[in-house]
Amino acid sequence: MAFCNSCGTSIAPGTRFCSKCGAAILASSPAPAGILPTAVASTPPVPAPAPNSGGALKAILIIVGVVVLVGILAVTSLAFFAWRVARHAHVTRDGDNVKVETPFGSVRTTNDPQEAARNLGVDLYPGAQTQKEGSASVTFGSVHTVSLTSETPDSPQQVCDFYRSRFPNAMVTTTDGNQCTIVSNDHKNMITINAKVDGDKTRIVISNVSHTSGMSNSPSN
Repeated sequence: MAFCNSCGTSIAPGTRFCSKCGAAILASSPAPAGILPTAVASTPPVPAPAPNSGGALKAILIIVGVVVLVGILAVTSLAFFAWRVARHAHVTRDGDNVKVETPFGSVRTTNDPQEAARNLGVDLYPGAQTQKEGSASVTFGSVHTVSLTSETPDSPQQVCDFYRSRFPNAMVTTTDGNQCTIVSNDHKNMITINAKVDGDKTRIVISNVSHTSGMSNSPSN
């Protein structure tokens, strides 16, 4: 269907002049505004914004930076601690006795088996020969640790029987023929006794960890 360009009257196809207003009809006449339905232009979809990869990378870099900073601070603190101890530590040696004084307390050590035996607080096995190797006496602050090694020709079972009678309330007592272990603990001392076959003898290792309040730990001359 064609329409007049001037008045909008409907005209038959091929008509050259409008029958109403006499205006010349063009070969192709668009419909006047308001008569033809208005086409609704389709709106192209808006693409979704790309993920912000820069923000995730920034967060990762921040976390890595914090971890590195914490590591640097830890190493610096440890180095400062070691430097302070080394700078203020004072070492005194007298034969087998060594005393180290630090800002955090004093450490007294000795590998003299006779000194260790005096500080052990445990009866020595009758006839056992004390050994310098493996014997030590160490004091740091209020904690005193003594270890004594000795040897006897008697069997581990004989050694175990001797110490079992002295520690009837021991927490642990084990024996398998070639070895015997006794562990006794109270509010001040923790004593461990181990007797084990060593060649044709029995090696006895006794250790005692105790608090030294009211106890003198000066090495004997």
